[in-house]
Amino acid sequence: MENTSHLSARLGRPREFDSDAVLDKAITRFSEFGYHGTSISDLNKVLGLTSGSIYKAWGDKRGLFLAALGRYMELRAEALRQCIASADTGRGKIEAVLKHYAQMSSETAGRTGCLVIETAVELSVADAEIATRIAAQQQQREAQLRRLIEEAQRDGSVRTDLDAALTAKLLMAIQQGMRILGKTGAIGDDMQRLVPEAMRLFD
Repeated sequence: MENTSHLSARLGRPREFDSDAVLDKAITRFSEFGYHGTSISDLNKVLGLTSGSIYKAWGDKRGLFLAALGRYMELRAEALRQCIASADTGRGKIEAVLKHYAQMSSETAGRTGCLVIETAVELSVADAEIATRIAAQQQQREAQLRRLIEEAQRDGSVRTDLDAALTAKLLMAIQQGMRILGKTGAIGDDMQRLVPEAMRLFD
């Protein structure tokens, strides 16, 4: 029988940290300061990991960034699914999504910023792989909004003469605008007052 100590050495020691918890810290750092504004030494301090541990787990800073971006997208998608599930009508679901963005944009996370928007501005022009990922995520969010508008038109909670595709693009602009305003320090009451104004589109 093969010596188990030799087998363990060959396979390598298991990671001694929670990858998701580390990625959550990386998300905050990259969202606040950007990719280029974050050095490996910054990550050492924020994540509590040595450079060797980072390289072993994710290859390099870019690998860590891509992992953090992927987790951020998954977390945001799940949060939106929960918002949508909390409402009964299509209109209610749209309003729940807008309120969710208003809340995110006015809390501490609002000042930290949105990693997707930060990445789109900073890296999409120079990095084709990242640009593709960002574009795909944005298309998914826009398609989701369009489905909600169409659902609302079917259930009678939204007027049927609206162009669902064009209105979905407008809602995307409002949501992303909220996140940008939040980054500059807009307060919560201001954000929440935007929601009923945006919902007038559907009256």
